Amino acid sequence: MKLSPTIMGFFYLGLGSLFTYLAIQSASSNGEMWSFYTIFLMVLATVDFVYAIRFFVLRKRITQLKKKDENKKR
Repeated sequence: MKLSPTIMGFFYLGLGSLFTYLAIQSASSNGEMWSFYTIFLMVLATVDFVYAIRFFVLRKRITQLKKKDENKKR
């Protein structure tokens, strides 16, 4: 199954948002901002946001390459 970079970008953006929400809930329920669980969730959220950005940039590059190839064929 082949998924487009846009779909994968939104998937990782959703995961990053979910992990951020869980980290905020963990910090507010425990009252402890620097617990291992909170930091771990924020690291996962950061990695997911980076992946999402990279997929969106990949989509933009693919679109630019397609336009460039179309202009060469003319």
